[in-house]
Amino acid sequence: MRQAGPNHYSPMTLADLDEVVAIEVRAYPFPWTRQNFADSLDAGHHGVCLRAVDGTLLGYFLLMPVVDESHLLNVCVAPEMQGNGLGVQLLQEVVRVSRALGMGGVLLEVRPSNMRALRIYERFGFEQIGRRKGYYPASGRREDAIVMRLSWETDRAVA
Repeated sequence: MRQAGPNHYSPMTLADLDEVVAIEVRAYPFPWTRQNFADSLDAGHHGVCLRAVDGTLLGYFLLMPVVDESHLLNVCVAPEMQGNGLGVQLLQEVVRVSRALGMGGVLLEVRPSNMRALRIYERFGFEQIGRRKGYYPASGRREDAIVMRLSWETDRAVA
């Protein structure tokens, strides 16, 4: 367990998934399922939970190491806790974990309609490197994904 101010990080386990999914369904119109999370953990992906002192789950992320960079599969802050800097704290932990794994950067996809996340990623130093057409499900259609990358050379938020 690692401290994050008054909060702390811990590895995500199968025992956390009921709480994780409860946040996921409140946060996203097309949430991951419990099985999606379980499959990621079973595959050896790095899941991390951010908890308050009282144990309340505040947010989480799943990171998949791929060759020389990490792919951020999912990152989420509980909707009622958004706007308090927890997203940046989670990204700082993503970078810390990625560096500890010897990775040279982080790759992610984000919906173009998710302006809040796009602004956070851009301020953090992520740069757009591509677009995946029709990547995400959307109401009656598909939505593209903006592909973003943070390399340690462009990392402005965490030295």
